[in-house]
Amino acid sequence: MDFLARLTEIILALLPEIIATTLVLVYVAAIIAALEAALRTRTSQGAIAWAISLITFPYIALPLYLVFGRNKFDGYLEKRLEVEQEASKFMARASDALSRHIIPATADTPLYTSLFRLTRIPATSGNELQLLVDGQATFDSIVEGMQAAEKYILFQFYIIRDDDLGRRLGRVLADKARDGVKVYLLYDEVGSRPFPGTRLHQQLQMTGVRVVPFNTTQGRRNRFQLNFRNHRKAVVVDGRQAWVGGHNVGIEYLGLKKRVGHWRDTHVRVRGPAVMGVAQAFATDWLWATRKFLPDITWESGVEARGDCDVLVFPSDPASEFEEAGLMFHQVIVAAQQRVWIASPYFVPDHAIISALQLAALRGVDVRLIIPDEPDGPVVGMANWSYTRELLPAGVRVFRYRDGFMHQKVLLMDDTVAGVGTANFDNRSFRLNFEITLLVRNEGFAAEVDHMLREDLARCREVSRDEVDGKSIWFHLAMSVARLFAPVL
Repeated sequence: MDFLARLTEIILALLPEIIATTLVLVYVAAIIAALEAALRTRTSQGAIAWAISLITFPYIALPLYLVFGRNKFDGYLEKRLEVEQEASKFMARASDALSRHIIPATADTPLYTSLFRLTRIPATSGNELQLLVDGQATFDSIVEGMQAAEKYILFQFYIIRDDDLGRRLGRVLADKARDGVKVYLLYDEVGSRPFPGTRLHQQLQMTGVRVVPFNTTQGRRNRFQLNFRNHRKAVVVDGRQAWVGGHNVGIEYLGLKKRVGHWRDTHVRVRGPAVMGVAQAFATDWLWATRKFLPDITWESGVEARGDCDVLVFPSDPASEFEEAGLMFHQVIVAAQQRVWIASPYFVPDHAIISALQLAALRGVDVRLIIPDEPDGPVVGMANWSYTRELLPAGVRVFRYRDGFMHQKVLLMDDTVAGVGTANFDNRSFRLNFEITLLVRNEGFAAEVDHMLREDLARCREVSRDEVDGKSIWFHLAMSVARLFAPVL
């Protein structure tokens, strides 16, 4: 007791010095963080905002900066290079078969050429694609494909819920694992936060499914980061077919939650050489999460041609030197000659994208944006209106989808190029999320996407300049305030 009393007395005597030292250290750390923000933050607005906040309110801003301040994901790029090296060994072994389908990066393919230099996955010909509209068609197709698996299943979603849909898919995964098929399941810790504690998670592990979180906090500099999300949704079966799109695993994606109502979403199934690119993206994520290569991927099986679609698999992530998803959208917009239609649930782009859309409309391109009429959150909604106010004078047409919630991430350029994937039209997908998009060059597939989007447009209302101008001064003020949060929405 005498020792504890003496220790308490010493601590109380030193408490003012301890507090003073702590305050000084926090302020010094805030100054260092402000310097880092000035040097590393990718937008000048973000750099200025963080620097001022860290210096003015260091005790509040420093913890926020540690969690949300960085947009560079450290360490992942090295793992991606390791997977690319493994894939290149296959390409060397199967060069004759694969070379017939690789589309060379030349002046004749400007869209694929520029984007190949970002993603380093070659575009391939000989692919067959099936457009899957809404949840029932999507998950019926995925279940059918997984039931036919003979060697392995790669299963990755941002959100996995233990509900009727999750259990339906889980039963298939568990049955295939019992039959000796290698099943690898990857989920995001933020999007699927309740999943590890569910009965579904336990049952999958008990039946032999390898269930792993992506682990965005792995690595010394990523330890406090909650800002990075693995937003990819992809399934690969035996290297022969893959599914990519906007759906997550939850009954709301089937339109079965009364609060949400009809859920409008799009997935795509691909068969052919492009499946290799989807598997490569998954393998990189798996290597990051587990520090182990996937031993069961048979890269060779995807070489067989199945159709006549050219496909570029475009995974994007915050580990790269460039903002890959943002540059992808920018390239599509500036390359458009007749039209560029974009459907996205989150419309919070950066200034460069806004300028590209304005210039495209001014040079006569038919630019249309389809967004939900009821956005996911009031701040996102007000930001949508802010950007709409900027685009309408240039001739960009903005349509608000009214038949439930629209969650698809689809683009259409001219009559030849269409994209389906996971990347939203916002700063988070441009800079912070791990995403994947399939860019397809084929007039027949583009026509299918055109038909689908025209049906969506029939369920929209078009926003006019008079509608925006007629909003109250308080509404316009709310737009401007919401826009300040655009970098983290």
